[in-house]
Amino acid sequence: MTMTDTAPVTQPFQAEVSELLHLMVHSVYSETDIFLRELISNASDACDKLRYEAIARPELISDGEAPKIRIIPNKAADTLTVADTGIGMERQELIDHLGTIARSGTKAFVQKLSEAKDGAGLIGQFGVGFYSAFMVADRIRVISRRAGSHEVWTWTSSGGSGFEVAPASEEEAARVTRGTEIVLHLKEDAKKYLETYQIERIVTVYSDNIQFPILLVPEEGEPRQINSASALWQRSKSELTADDYKQAYKSIANAFDEPAMTLHYRAEGRYSYAVLLFAPSTKPFDLFEPARKGKVKLYVRRVFITDDADLMPAYLRFIRGVVDSEDLPLNISREMLQNNPQLAQIRKAVTGRVIGELEQLAEKDTENFDKIWDAFGPVIKEGIYEDFERREKLLALSRFTTTSGERRSLKQYVEGLKENQTEIYFLVGDSVERLKSNPRLEAAKARGVEVLLLTDPVDAFWTSARLEYGGKPLKSLSQGDINFDPIPLTEEEKAEKKDEPAADEANTIALIKASLGERVSDVKASTRLTTSASCLVASGHGPDRELERILSQQARGERSKPILEINLRHPLVLATAKAAADQAKVDDLSFLLLEQAQILDGELPEDPAAFAARLNRLVLQGVAA
Repeated sequence: MTMTDTAPVTQPFQAEVSELLHLMVHSVYSETDIFLRELISNASDACDKLRYEAIARPELISDGEAPKIRIIPNKAADTLTVADTGIGMERQELIDHLGTIARSGTKAFVQKLSEAKDGAGLIGQFGVGFYSAFMVADRIRVISRRAGSHEVWTWTSSGGSGFEVAPASEEEAARVTRGTEIVLHLKEDAKKYLETYQIERIVTVYSDNIQFPILLVPEEGEPRQINSASALWQRSKSELTADDYKQAYKSIANAFDEPAMTLHYRAEGRYSYAVLLFAPSTKPFDLFEPARKGKVKLYVRRVFITDDADLMPAYLRFIRGVVDSEDLPLNISREMLQNNPQLAQIRKAVTGRVIGELEQLAEKDTENFDKIWDAFGPVIKEGIYEDFERREKLLALSRFTTTSGERRSLKQYVEGLKENQTEIYFLVGDSVERLKSNPRLEAAKARGVEVLLLTDPVDAFWTSARLEYGGKPLKSLSQGDINFDPIPLTEEEKAEKKDEPAADEANTIALIKASLGERVSDVKASTRLTTSASCLVASGHGPDRELERILSQQARGERSKPILEINLRHPLVLATAKAAADQAKVDDLSFLLLEQAQILDGELPEDPAAFAARLNRLVLQGVAA
């Protein structure tokens, strides 16, 4: 065998990896079992990649050795080895894959891991499983030969600041003919993992459905397979139990939680394929990564092709599982996947089935649906904006916090419409507490009208579309004209309502417009307000104020001028009208109406110092009167 003449090279870890390893070495998580599950999962991925590459390059498996995974405990040496006959790694791949975490959000993840009680769960969610081995090992040696290569390389680290990459010894090179061996030198308190019953227990719980044989190689006796290695999705539902599905979910999705929804079926007809999908019950760490990629795996006749086929729309990216096609060609490239009409039909059909299953869950199993909505509601609502074809279904699935204090569906909302109410009202903001005190709610409260309180960032986007549910349009309380007059006041409000004087509309608006000038686009008498003096709204033609605020933060652009609405019966507005002869006072009161509306919207006045001086003047005038 020829080996490239390269001396051992010691390299530092990426900074985030060093910090992660420090956490692994010095923290004791309750579920250290995960290290074996993660190493087996990585070995399975390597075997999958070999099968895929061998479609185009059959010489990679010309030796006839089938992909498999071996677990080898050695009590004499206190080592546990996880070996696979998969694709293997070259020297640079060892450096790239085991020395860095090539993901966005790494720093945030490490920070979250350091604060988490359930660190094991986060490790599985984020996909840095190899490093979990340092929870049980004080030294790790990786020996790897890339399929088709003559070179064998080693990667060695004790979990400190760096690692060493060097050519393998002759003995190691002779032993590793293809694939990767990971040798863990176990810590004193981790030697229980040398017991065969412990290894079998972990494989049964986490890795039973791995598609390749997992062989336990005891120190005495013959190797034996300890997993079922069956494509569970190809089996009949009648053969499977709830525990089978839970174990499959944990194995396929590398998950620790329980699935909140399971969808298993076989499609026959023009295209044949098997589907096994799960909705998690907890949110993965990378749910809001900019790429918004799904994790559903595509198989063709049980051969793994890719987990990057976009089998689910982005707003269902939390779904995990497998789609196994009988008809796609095995040699389909990842590039061809994007434009394959057959795969497009599968995507459409599977997406429809997932939404249908969510609809059934919402109707029949509210507890599990609530788990999904709590974790993934903001993601599902992305589809209202993006998926015109399924918009109505997604609106019906959505759940909203309302002024009633309960979480409601739009069906429930419409069933509770008040007399003469023809619209579904909503208000978008950054927190329920602030929205509940928003002055724009006043007229609705006075009539007992329920309002949706929307606080997810995505709410500002999907509500920008012209939407309706059950023939009732959705209407923002912070945009355009609102007329609550046809809806009767509550009995309590009728009893309290007094025939209060109102300022002259035309003259008062003219005074305030003259004072504020170009700072507002218009001044109007409000139908939204009953107790507050003023509020700001957007015109009925441009974006809602909350959407405009988000866009201006991202692009740092200027916002359009708002409309100032005034309550003609409020004492502050009446005082403004009465002060018509005193321009300085009119200016102060007009600016106060604008600036207090800005503050109630969570904004600062344009000139905080001028606002403070103006407020002081008005207070002193009132004290002196």
